[in-house]
Amino acid sequence: MTATTGTTARPRLIDVEEFFADPAFAHPRISPDGTRMAYLAPRYGRTQVWVRGIGEQHEDAVCVTHDARRGVTTYYWTDDPRWLLYLQDTDGNEDWHLYRVDLEAPGEVAVDLTPLPPGSRVVDTERLPSCPGQVLVWMNQRPLFFDVFRIDVATGETTLHVEQPTPTSTYLLDREGHPAFLSTLTDDGSYEFSAVDPTNGARRLLRSVGGPEHPLGVPVQLVTPDGTGLLLGLYQDGDDLRLVRVDRETGEETVVAAVEGQSLDTMGQMAPGLPPTVFESARTGEVVAARFVGDHPRIVVLDPHTAEVFAALEELSDGVLGWVSSDESEERWIASFVHDREPGLTYYHDHATGESRLLSRPRPHLDPADLASVTPVAFAARDGLPLHGFLTVPLGVPTQGLPLVLVVHGGPWAHDTWGYDPETQFLANRGYAVLRVNFRGSTGYGRRHVTAAIGEFAGAMHDDLIDAAEWAVAQGIADPERIGIYGGSYGGYAALVGATVTPDFFAAAVDYVGISDLANFMRTLPPFARPNLANNWFHYVGDPDVGEQEADMLARSPITMVDRIRTPLLVAQGANDVRVVQAESDNIVASLRARGIPVEYLVAEDEGHGFANPENRIRLYRTMEHHFADHLGGRRSG
Repeated sequence: MTATTGTTARPRLIDVEEFFADPAFAHPRISPDGTRMAYLAPRYGRTQVWVRGIGEQHEDAVCVTHDARRGVTTYYWTDDPRWLLYLQDTDGNEDWHLYRVDLEAPGEVAVDLTPLPPGSRVVDTERLPSCPGQVLVWMNQRPLFFDVFRIDVATGETTLHVEQPTPTSTYLLDREGHPAFLSTLTDDGSYEFSAVDPTNGARRLLRSVGGPEHPLGVPVQLVTPDGTGLLLGLYQDGDDLRLVRVDRETGEETVVAAVEGQSLDTMGQMAPGLPPTVFESARTGEVVAARFVGDHPRIVVLDPHTAEVFAALEELSDGVLGWVSSDESEERWIASFVHDREPGLTYYHDHATGESRLLSRPRPHLDPADLASVTPVAFAARDGLPLHGFLTVPLGVPTQGLPLVLVVHGGPWAHDTWGYDPETQFLANRGYAVLRVNFRGSTGYGRRHVTAAIGEFAGAMHDDLIDAAEWAVAQGIADPERIGIYGGSYGGYAALVGATVTPDFFAAAVDYVGISDLANFMRTLPPFARPNLANNWFHYVGDPDVGEQEADMLARSPITMVDRIRTPLLVAQGANDVRVVQAESDNIVASLRARGIPVEYLVAEDEGHGFANPENRIRLYRTMEHHFADHLGGRRSG
């Protein structure tokens, strides 16, 4: 890519609220009978669940949740048209409870179906077709075990359904709710998948999978509807992550979906609000399509009916299908699209009649003409490892010598993708080139790319970020004197590493809920997380309880290099963060202030690992806007 001169007029200075207020319409789902839809929209200053008839408008909708403290993000239809379920925690502490809403009396207070003690949480909820009126809920009433419970939605009666045998084992259930397979993380870090005998519970090993290439576990893990196979995301003998069926009786493996040179996109399993890895039929439960990573997301469709429906849906937008929801007949559909400048465009489609209509533009005040295109880019790291990323340059200015913000994703076992990102568009609107790079350790780019991060925190992983910024400089896009770095979680750690390991490279840094002390971070993770750290933090970074490894972790921790920081720094932290506790930010800020180094520090008392409430998001981005304007020279609002 070479420097060019933009010909589009410079867009208006878009207000922070327009990017970071709650969307007017999000995450719609059609009811099982196809007569209604539920979706998220604001009320009381928070995101709530609304319900309306399939042919009605928002003016006709009923707001069925009433939480003025924290927005609702995850909800579920049940098989009874009277009840709807949703998850909620307390001020971002991630102790999720499952609540019931009575759609016949939507003004009544929601009922907590899972009154758990502090430190326990619901992690998944599924309908149980064999038991109408009941749902399966995974939660840790035993602190280290996420057992399966059966809850009668109408009465709230809760029954232990399946007890997990160890903290690192999970039964995978068939459509009747019976244990069909067992997934186990072994002491040596491998994952074992065993068939479970339905008569006596005996287990028979089918497949063992190496660990480090699956730092967050083997993805997908779905029992086929007929119970005869297990779907897994596997590399097999190659570098690309494929969707593979393992036969229950023979262990024979059949590739269900694969794309040469591309891997399954597993981000939807890491964050439920992101597009799914696989699409399942509402009618049969079969996996009917799978999503793969690329310059643009690619969807592989697996059956004729879905191919016909998806082809009709894809005519509605020049984006990529993101989320779909159908009734149980699979005739009525709602589809939302991934797009770099038109976020979440959502349509209704009746496949029986061929009728389609626009349901909503989630951010109707944003004109796509004012937003910048996201361009996939590729280059090599200094050791030759291929790197992929996404570049966004501001409209209306020459694309050369621009201030650049390097935005680093979290995880680190996640990845950036093509699409709309409010932070990117906000920064581009303020005049910055924005570069997001999938450094080594990022998922989605093959086994070699993930495992190349082993032992490379504050090492080659950081070198990849520097190499990306220097690539932008070499292309003439970025001004080497005006490069900033920003990220959350691991990205916050990366920003602090940038300010300590390479203190003269960045002109400004923003650390958002980032790690400053790798050893303390691991010691303060919730107890139930520790048994599952073998293939991620322990393997890639080290065990803080082993002296030599702890010493290496401290050597890679910004807190031990804090005296090197001279980069202007902004730190933001949620007081209730259970992943990266507040001490991670407090300690870095206190150390800098003790030395007389100015650092701006935002703490939100009602937030956890990231800011969910709109007033906190807006405060953060207004502060970031002025921080980068002061030190990189971009535009700012008054």
